Amino acid sequence: MAGILRKHSTASVKAVDDVSFMIRKGETLGLVGESGCGKTTIGRCVLRIYVPTSGDILFQNKEISRLPESEIRPLRRQMQLIFQDPFSSLDPRQTAGSIVGEPLKIHSASPPSERRERVEELFRLVGLEPSMMRRYPHEFSGGQRQRIGIARALAMNPAFIICDEPVSALDVSIQAQITNLLEELKSRLGLTYLFISHDLSVVRHISDQVAVMYLGRIVEITSWRELYENPLHPYTQALLSAVPIPDPFVEEKRARIFLEGDVPSPVNPPPGCNFHPRCARAIDACKEVSPALVDMGGDHRVACIRVEK
Repeated sequence: MAGILRKHSTASVKAVDDVSFMIRKGETLGLVGESGCGKTTIGRCVLRIYVPTSGDILFQNKEISRLPESEIRPLRRQMQLIFQDPFSSLDPRQTAGSIVGEPLKIHSASPPSERRERVEELFRLVGLEPSMMRRYPHEFSGGQRQRIGIARALAMNPAFIICDEPVSALDVSIQAQITNLLEELKSRLGLTYLFISHDLSVVRHISDQVAVMYLGRIVEITSWRELYENPLHPYTQALLSAVPIPDPFVEEKRARIFLEGDVPSPVNPPPGCNFHPRCARAIDACKEVSPALVDMGGDHRVACIRVEK
C-alpha cells in the first residue's frame, strides 16, 4: 500500500498466504471462512482477475499465473464466475436475453443467427422460460436473477465455475432451489466448482471437499463427511458448533464453542499461528510456529501443532 502524497510504502497486506489445494475434475471444493479471510481473493486469483505476487496456478495442467492477457483471454471461456449479488451483477439497461448472450458476442462463439437459439437453450437449462428474454433485470425476483447469472456463466460451455457466495443474498427457500440447480448442472454438464461460502450448511450440501480458511490461510481441508464428523482444527470446531441442528433435544445438549476477541488485522497479523490469540488450546509454541498443513491420514490435512495423529 503506497502513500498518497509520498512515494513510500506504508504497509503491506497478504490477503492470502501459502494457500494450496487441488480440485479434481467433476468435483466441488467448498471454501469457507469468515468475511475478509481471503476467499474471494483466491477465486479472483484463480481466474487471473488478480495477478498473484507468487505461487503457481495450474488449470488443466497448464500454469496460468504468469501468462500474458492475450493468452488468458481464450482460457476464460473455460473458467467462469457466478457472482454473489444477483441485483448488482446484471446490467439494468440490458434485457435478460442480451445479458446471457453477451459472452457469445464478446468471444464470437456463434454467428448472430444462432445466438438467439443458444440463449433460449440456456434459459430452459436454468429453469426460465425463453419468453422472459425480453424482460429487464428489475422485472425478475432475486432467485430468477441468479438463474440469469448462472445462464450467463454457462454460455461458453465452461469446464470450471467459481461460485462466489451465489446464494447468500437470497431467501432460505430460494437458496435451496439454486443449490439444487447447481448440483443438477454439475451432474448434467460435467462441471467442476469452487464454491465460496460462509454458510457451512450450504457447503455441506454441495461439496465433495471442504477447505476452511482463517485470516488468509487454509487451516483444514478434507471431505465434507470427515469434516463434519471429525473436525480437528479448533477454529473448524468452533464454526461447526454454531451451525443450527434441527433437533431441539440435540441442540439443547450440545456444547457451543465461543471464540473470544476479534479477527486480527491482516495488516498486522499475530506471530506464529494466526489463530492463537483466540484459541483456548494455544500454548507458547503457537506464538512462534506458523503451522503448515499436515496430512493426518485419509486425505485429511490440518494446520495445527496441537493436533496429533
